[in-house]
Amino acid sequence: MMSMKRILLTGSNGFVGSYFLKKYNSSYTIDTFSFLNNNFVNLDLSNVDVVIHCSALVHQMEGASWEKYQEVNVKQTLQLAQKAKQSGVKHFIFLSTIKVYGEESDICYYENSSTNPIDYYSISKLKAEESLRNIETKDFQVAILRNPLIYGFGVKANFMNLVSLIKKIPILPFKNVKNKRSMVFVGNVCFILDQIIFLKQKGIFLAVDDEALSTTQLIKLIAKCLNKKVLLVNIIFFEKLLKIIKPSFHQRLFGSLIIDNTYTMKKLNLKKNKYSTEYGIKSIFQSNN
Repeated sequence: MMSMKRILLTGSNGFVGSYFLKKYNSSYTIDTFSFLNNNFVNLDLSNVDVVIHCSALVHQMEGASWEKYQEVNVKQTLQLAQKAKQSGVKHFIFLSTIKVYGEESDICYYENSSTNPIDYYSISKLKAEESLRNIETKDFQVAILRNPLIYGFGVKANFMNLVSLIKKIPILPFKNVKNKRSMVFVGNVCFILDQIIFLKQKGIFLAVDDEALSTTQLIKLIAKCLNKKVLLVNIIFFEKLLKIIKPSFHQRLFGSLIIDNTYTMKKLNLKKNKYSTEYGIKSIFQSNN
């Protein structure tokens, strides 16, 4: 009988890490490590098969300096990877972000699209990717998984702001919004991680749900899962006013983010994701998914 692979997981208290730990702890022997709470010098990776590096200083953490982003997202990533390589770990998986491509809304992003990060978070993530690729060998393979907005039970920030709007306000000015935004359920992210491990894959991968939704479609789906009736209307000048007052919020509600991960799915022998978007949205309100 084959022994289970041993995984070193960072960010196990975070959104993706905690889900992976809960869902896959019977499939792998999973050790966890925190740069904040554990001593890096004493970290033993000698029996580890795969490192999944989820921990990061994320873009929601307002006010962090470039030095802090570089310290956490670049230097710590490289330190961990170098130690893993020296210890004989064969496979290193790094969670990155779709933001390394930039913020253009009129193009479709692919695995090999040009990068153009524009904020400290995405710049640091791309630098970490480059650092990892620089130390990659045939005996130390690197997989990079770039993700858009990840949602599921425990999601916070802007996604929950939209949920709160739907819960509180029965009439919303988002009728016939024609944008398309790709996002991904945390269960699909972890399923792709599992496939990368199983197939021992390297390279750049994209995690995204099978369908990109418009803001109108997303609101209707959330309302359906909440059993709420929401009337969507058109309000003259609302979009233009929002663009002036809250440009970043306007971009998320009216702009598009389209991702094509056909190459990822083909490389991982997948025809579709494990979970539908509707399942993922429902899971936001159900802690046992």
